[in-house]
Amino acid sequence: MAVYCVCVTTGAYLGAGTLDNISVTLVGTCGESPKQLLDRMGRDFAPGAVQKYKVRCSAELGELLLLRLHKERYAFFRKDSWYCSCICVTGPDGTISHFPCYQWIEGYCTTELRPGTAKTICQDSLPLLLDHRRRERHARQECYRWKIYSPGFPGILDVSSFEEMESNRKFALTKMTPPQAGQGESGNRYLPGFPMKIDIPSLRHMEHNIRYSATKTTSLLLNAIPVSLGMKLRGLVDRKGSWKKLDDIRNIFWFHKTFTSEYVTEHWCEDSFFGYQYLNGVNPVMLRCLSSLPSKLPVTNDMVAPMLGPDTCLQTELERGNVFLADYWILADAPVHCLNGRQQYVAAPLCLLWLNPQGALMPLAIQLSQSPGPESPIFLPTDCEWDWLLAKTWVRNAEFLVHENNTHFLCTHLLCEAFAMATLRQLPLCHPLYKLLLPHTRYTLQVNTIARATLLNPEGLVDKVTSIGRQGLLYLISTGLAHFTYTNFCLPDSLRDRGVLTIPNYHYRDDGLKIWAAIERFVLEIVDYYYPSDISVQQDSELQAWVGEIFAQAFLGRKSSGFPSCLCTPGELVKFLTAIIFNCSAQHAAVNSGQHDFGAWMPNAPSSMRKPPPQTKGNTTLKSYLETLPEVNITCNNLLLFWLVSQEPKDQRPLGTYPDEHFTEEAPRQSIAAFQSRLAQISRDIRERNQSLPLPYTYLDPPLIENSVSI
Repeated sequence: MAVYCVCVTTGAYLGAGTLDNISVTLVGTCGESPKQLLDRMGRDFAPGAVQKYKVRCSAELGELLLLRLHKERYAFFRKDSWYCSCICVTGPDGTISHFPCYQWIEGYCTTELRPGTAKTICQDSLPLLLDHRRRERHARQECYRWKIYSPGFPGILDVSSFEEMESNRKFALTKMTPPQAGQGESGNRYLPGFPMKIDIPSLRHMEHNIRYSATKTTSLLLNAIPVSLGMKLRGLVDRKGSWKKLDDIRNIFWFHKTFTSEYVTEHWCEDSFFGYQYLNGVNPVMLRCLSSLPSKLPVTNDMVAPMLGPDTCLQTELERGNVFLADYWILADAPVHCLNGRQQYVAAPLCLLWLNPQGALMPLAIQLSQSPGPESPIFLPTDCEWDWLLAKTWVRNAEFLVHENNTHFLCTHLLCEAFAMATLRQLPLCHPLYKLLLPHTRYTLQVNTIARATLLNPEGLVDKVTSIGRQGLLYLISTGLAHFTYTNFCLPDSLRDRGVLTIPNYHYRDDGLKIWAAIERFVLEIVDYYYPSDISVQQDSELQAWVGEIFAQAFLGRKSSGFPSCLCTPGELVKFLTAIIFNCSAQHAAVNSGQHDFGAWMPNAPSSMRKPPPQTKGNTTLKSYLETLPEVNITCNNLLLFWLVSQEPKDQRPLGTYPDEHFTEEAPRQSIAAFQSRLAQISRDIRERNQSLPLPYTYLDPPLIENSVSI
């Protein structure tokens, strides 16, 4: 008689426990155990419970290969969900086998778990285990299906597949009641307290393993509802018309001020702060160093000589690498939209900036179109105050549109959704890359589903607050993806390509490179452990299917993007994984977390413009400036969005935090500890530097970076 001790840990989440019967079967190289019901006095699988049971076999089973969890009806109770964290099995000889689970198990089903030792498909030879890998991938591919949201978009999650799945099937959501006849499927309607329509059905069906936790959902609602209702009660979200004076904008978020939002309010119109935002604002990826001026921006030395001073000239500064361009070409053909029944306007500016001897980045010239000519004057700091301020505000509006749609939503949210989908569909739980990447996909599919149901849907928030509306968003996303490259995706390559490696006070770059290096070293250690040679990468068919699906679904198979469609060496794999983890975590934090800080003062980030770009100089006044800015209700609705996306709901997991122990071997666990140590040192360095800055840069402080795109 051989006795195995089975220790089962239930997750400490709300509703994680189950009343269903749980049985186990142990499968080893020498046979399998009888199916054993796990039952003790009292409730066995309460949230947070750790319970031990004995499984008796007629003989030892040899090396354990699989553990089968059977979830079945208990008495008259309804089926429920169970979150199993992990199971630890101690054999008769004292050998301990860990079986990580960390997933919700729905309905009545049998779930097969493998020991925690990570293995690529090349390291499995037993038909039983190879078949298990195949069946697991097939089940997930049935669950997580691709969908085309719009032509030119990266592939997204098809949430309708969850509605179709049987409730007793692995990974399935408990079956929902179908809509009544005549109700329709769109369900796109207003809810009390919210200023936009919400696509309710798309939120109703969400697979449990990718859904927000109860804690995170509650936190998100508590962030949203009071602010939205507060604006409603004060009449702000329904008030049309211009702001009477700029100072009135201060009163929107009088109770949600931050040090940075107050700093922006005080310094927003200063040229030095305008330039600073290109380095450390929410869109720090626009600048490109120039060696010569493009023909579409005919700035002359005489125009900028008063700013450059007597000791230099424009050509000299170009040769020194001190002249930079922010080009918003992508907006030139963007469709425009109506708000409050009134036509809105979009510009495609060119903004020339100069790094002065004091190390400050200063705007030199602004042209509000891509075509020079008499009707597209070049605005200069020497122009009258309101002309120059209006030109800068048009640039800030272009910044808003490019940042929100491309830098933020496309390059972090949508691409990270595609990475998450490919990981779930192509890599089994025992694969080392699944274990590495899963924490960096947490809640991404859920938050993007929420975004499509509230922001991107017809008459959603994008249609309610932006000058380009939903159709403009679709245009910018598809156009941006068509021009997005692997160089843009990899931070060190992007900085080098844009020629911005030596600009002083570029905290985004400095902090980002440190975090990139820490991630790269961590990934290198993991890859070295599991992929000792080029051939081990090339022969991993699951890895190749994963990268191939990313290439096809995220980048639409476009070879000119430079993204790999296959990987041949461990070095290529390290770079690709580093870029994915960085963009799912640090890059998203850099372009998301400061939106309220830099946008609460609306003139610094207007979402729409009500008058066309000026074609002459000398006509701008305070009155015409206020008549160009968004109306009161448009401003308030947009600032509500800024507030919500900048407030990370509870249930956070900072970068490098891995409470779910998917890796059980000592080597990767040591690598995780070393990674956490390096991140802690980076945090100390950032906080020490910030003490001497007039405006601290905190968005890439590791404890403030979420592991994944989750808001």
